[in-house]
Amino acid sequence: MATAIAEDLIQRFFRYLAVESQSDAAATTVPSTPGQRRLAEMLQAELQALGLSDIHLDAHSILTARLPGTLPGAPCIGFVAHLDTVDVGLSPAVNPQRLRFDGADLLLNGAEDIWLRVAEHPEILPYRGQEILLGDGTSVLGADNKAAVSILMTLMAHLAADSAPRGDIIVAFVPDEEIGLRGAKAMDLSRFPVAFAYTIDSCERGEVVYETFNAAGVIIDITGVTAHPMSAKGVLVNPILVATDLLALFDREQTPERTAGRDGYWWCNGISGNQSTARLQMSIRDHDSRRFAERKDFVVEAVQAIRDRHPGARVEFRIEDSYANIDAAMGNDRHCVDLIFRTMEQMGIAPKVVAMRGGTDGSALSARGVPTPNYFTGAHNFHSRFEFLPVPSFVDSFEMTRQLCLLAAQPRAAD
Repeated sequence: MATAIAEDLIQRFFRYLAVESQSDAAATTVPSTPGQRRLAEMLQAELQALGLSDIHLDAHSILTARLPGTLPGAPCIGFVAHLDTVDVGLSPAVNPQRLRFDGADLLLNGAEDIWLRVAEHPEILPYRGQEILLGDGTSVLGADNKAAVSILMTLMAHLAADSAPRGDIIVAFVPDEEIGLRGAKAMDLSRFPVAFAYTIDSCERGEVVYETFNAAGVIIDITGVTAHPMSAKGVLVNPILVATDLLALFDREQTPERTAGRDGYWWCNGISGNQSTARLQMSIRDHDSRRFAERKDFVVEAVQAIRDRHPGARVEFRIEDSYANIDAAMGNDRHCVDLIFRTMEQMGIAPKVVAMRGGTDGSALSARGVPTPNYFTGAHNFHSRFEFLPVPSFVDSFEMTRQLCLLAAQPRAAD
């Protein structure tokens, strides 16, 4: 059974990887790239062949489908996977391969002499003797998040033929997670009427995420005063220097490269300018809601201080919330998280709880009223040419998902 599941997962995974579906942060449409639409249409056809109901593909390439339950009255639960892979400047084409890891360095690409070296990636050592899925070193592998897509499609195929007691299962495949959770934010929740949901968008076997950052984006536009240098004294206001004065107000110890764990930060991740105007782009992140609000307040204070220092400049800004901490959004009902730990206990998997320094589609959905924690795909090194997925961990993620569906149908302990 495990071997058959593994082969099914791998075949689906490689088939989906063949569809180039990097998202594009510069695009203003959802989806941001046509490959995501092609992948959604492929999945739609497969779900139709499996006989699922309520299959719907909308204009944003958000695909939902329902697998009817076998136990009347059991709660309906959901699963979400994203269609896009990240663009980190590597090739959009993925050339996956299956290699046996015996403890030695792995040659990924002979033509380009790309190796996964154990000394540089000791995280692979626990998987000695296992089959590993990798790319060829010219791209990310794409387990983020096509491993989850493969798990859910395999799950639908197996549960459709299984009479084990469970409630309805609704799956959702959404675009553009990697560029601001755009798909999850655009979901029509009337097509996702679940008691709670899960994303399968974390890394190594055992990882559990129900804490994420609170996130906001900031754009600050500065308009200076132009003048010829021969007559600039007392007249010229250089917007680029105004921007640097503004940046200097932010604590350099509270940046991504100086923080870890639950520490929050400000991150200036974009700056452009000329003689007339300048623009700063900034991200604000914090796990703690109070500190998150204080960081946004500081931006307001810093802008006002710069206005006072440079009265000839016009400084305008806007702050937009991006997503919320899943933990805070869930409130006091932790049943969906408890089910993760109970399932792991049954499977003999040691939980590795991670306070994620980022967000998932579950961050957006939890903020919209659908509690959506996250757990492991089994992969390592997301967003890297050295991303890899041990096959036994891949299978365990599938089994974890299957067991959650069954456990969720059982009465709550307090009922």
